[in-house]
Amino acid sequence: MSAPTVLLTLGRLPKALDIARSFSAAGWRVVVAEPFARHLTGASRHVAKSVAVRPPSAGKQAYLDDLLRVVREEEARLVLPVSEETMHVAALHGRLPPGVRLFAPPPERLLPLHDKLAFARRCAAYGVRVPETHPLGTEEAAALAARQDVVVKPVHSCGGRGFRLVRRGAPLPAEPAPHVVQAFVPGRVHSSCGIAQEGRLVANAIYRGVMFAGSVATVFERVTDAPRIEEWIARFVAASGHTGFISFDLMVDEAGEPWGIECNPRATSGVHFLRTEAIAPAILEGIPAAPREEARLQQFYSVLTALSGVMFRRGYLATLRTLLGTRDVTWSWRDPLPFLTMTWTTWPILRLALQRRRPFGEVATLDLDWYEGERPPSA
Repeated sequence: MSAPTVLLTLGRLPKALDIARSFSAAGWRVVVAEPFARHLTGASRHVAKSVAVRPPSAGKQAYLDDLLRVVREEEARLVLPVSEETMHVAALHGRLPPGVRLFAPPPERLLPLHDKLAFARRCAAYGVRVPETHPLGTEEAAALAARQDVVVKPVHSCGGRGFRLVRRGAPLPAEPAPHVVQAFVPGRVHSSCGIAQEGRLVANAIYRGVMFAGSVATVFERVTDAPRIEEWIARFVAASGHTGFISFDLMVDEAGEPWGIECNPRATSGVHFLRTEAIAPAILEGIPAAPREEARLQQFYSVLTALSGVMFRRGYLATLRTLLGTRDVTWSWRDPLPFLTMTWTTWPILRLALQRRRPFGEVATLDLDWYEGERPPSA
């Protein structure tokens, strides 16, 4: 009997590589649908085939048609969205051939989690802490900004794009696209990445950024003693009945209380803290996934870029120690090519980052972002 096929709908990011390696170890044939002709995960010996598809930014329907074609041609039994493209892939519910599973909720359940205003309202309904949040342009938002510091951010955004802090009493910006105004909670940001099955968490990693490129963490460490965060996440997931990847950003205040500030209903870098071989069983059978041994991980090339930026300046030695002493998320001696060929496979993204003078993580998914219309605004 031939191995069943899983279709990953993204391959350019390291988290896709972990998922591909896990499904290959579980005896599955791995196919990747990716708008870029070459990509990080495609260099792995665990990937049987990569297929180029049109990106969502070129037309959502064209993107979905391409995915359906790949599902049929490759006889996929499982469609597994990885990152921001999840918001588009969810529309395949009801369109897939019989017997093909999609590991994500339908749009009517998924999109309210991605929407920052709808998420805040869900938190309030589920009884978990969330900062006061209002639509930009309303009297409530203006009143909130008049009495305390606030954060203004797009309703649909990722990678920290469009985020700004507005001090108390300062005028709020005028934005054409929908934004929210949220009370600023002083504290430290913690993130999570979980795998849920019908409201039950079968895997969850809590972590925080140690080194950043722009607003995107390039070095991160796992947090092992965070019962209040674990309780917050478990309560939200149970109330939502979610199935799929689900991740959160939470601000922990001075009293140790977590406040939910954002939900990412997709995989994040926290997936690297799960044992690679345990990811597929958690998705396929709901078997709890244990954490890996390493407590700190890095994205090597992003840290290397940061090192060149502080060459012979303050912070150089600390960055160098991090680079040399932290395990990279892509490296595996059994599967070395993704790490060794990373400059070549990620060049399309690197080139865009250099052209726009923006961090790699902020431009890596520009063609995948969710927007209400067919065409995204200029980045």
